[in-house]
Amino acid sequence: MGKIKLYIVLLVLGIGLQNIYGQVYKFKTSGFSVLEKNERGKWGNWSELKLVNVLVSLDTNKNRILVYSQVIQLFEIIEYQSTEENDTDIVYSFTCKDNNGDDCTLSIITRKKQGNRKQLYINYDDKIIVYNIFNL
Repeated sequence: MGKIKLYIVLLVLGIGLQNIYGQVYKFKTSGFSVLEKNERGKWGNWSELKLVNVLVSLDTNKNRILVYSQVIQLFEIIEYQSTEENDTDIVYSFTCKDNNGDDCTLSIITRKKQGNRKQLYINYDDKIIVYNIFNL
């Protein structure tokens, strides 16, 4: 009976600690653009920036990123990649699967020489979507 109580206490502590370290980050978008590969596999040009105002949520508790666009985009985080930093950028990247089960990489990039402007890149093999974002 004593071991069962100990396991229950350890389980409760483990769940509590997980909630302490997980966080939810919220962003708003101000615009987005798309870059696609053509039929020859070459990258085309970025589309014209379209103004949008949607919510983006990075939930480390649930290991997911949600983009509340007209069609909600759900990205399950498979792996948190190492943070990269250089003179111009800070990059936080995540290996993900989208609503359809397709592999993609999401990156939140802070442009240090552009007033710490933030962008969210959603990278697929054949297209890249970029959102200009800001913290809520």
